[in-house]
Amino acid sequence: MAPPPAAVTPGSVPPGMQYLYGSGEGAAISIQAWRGLVGYAAARAKARPTDSVVLASGATLDAPRFVPCGAKPLAAVFDVDETVLLNLGFEADDAAHPGRSYDQARWQAWERTGVAQVSPVPGAREALATLRAMGVTPVFNTNRSVGTVEQTAASLNGAGLGPARHGETLFVAGDDPTGSRKDLRRATIAARYCVIAMGGDQLGDFSDLFNAGQPVRARRDAVAAPALALLWGAGWFVLPNPVYGSALKGGLDDVFPADKRWNSPGAAQ
Repeated sequence: MAPPPAAVTPGSVPPGMQYLYGSGEGAAISIQAWRGLVGYAAARAKARPTDSVVLASGATLDAPRFVPCGAKPLAAVFDVDETVLLNLGFEADDAAHPGRSYDQARWQAWERTGVAQVSPVPGAREALATLRAMGVTPVFNTNRSVGTVEQTAASLNGAGLGPARHGETLFVAGDDPTGSRKDLRRATIAARYCVIAMGGDQLGDFSDLFNAGQPVRARRDAVAAPALALLWGAGWFVLPNPVYGSALKGGLDDVFPADKRWNSPGAAQ
């Protein structure tokens, strides 16, 4: 028999978790993103695009090129964790044990046993149902392990987000030789489908090129450069995640440019 869930001390939940898992604001921005995605997908499905929104092999962030669509059926590709599923059980365990560092073995145990302790991201279930009704197939591309793919599919299906079928509408780490390179799986998906929209909570959910080790400021500047700026909200849709991931890095000098600093008058320096 499983032990009872750990009690979470009131007031001990980190601010990022409060926002993402508990706030009305977090739910509203997720619903807003999903509504925007569905509206965009409806327009693109009607227009039948010539190119997908998946970067082609050899493309760069400065000079993006996209996989052509041809006559392939339409699809939209999504990350899983904190994009379509909220990992409430895992994060509650984290909140109950402040100061504990991330442990891959504990995450893998979560993948195996936390099938039901999840919730759909606000707006996701309705959006995926609408996409399917308009003839757009939702496909999931996640870095969850191939060893727990059955449990991942069960979580998605149990949350009303499926059908998720491995190798058809669900692709995981281990489905490609590198294990965690989403671009290779995106290429596999784009070879089968005309991908008209993608959604994720990390930039790597759109291209592995974002994870090439750029400094914090250069990475931020890259997403706002003219070549990519037109994609946000028009093919590429970001969901909020202030809890973990590639966004949470950078010291004072990385985040706040020196020429934009301000000191309160009279404050100790």
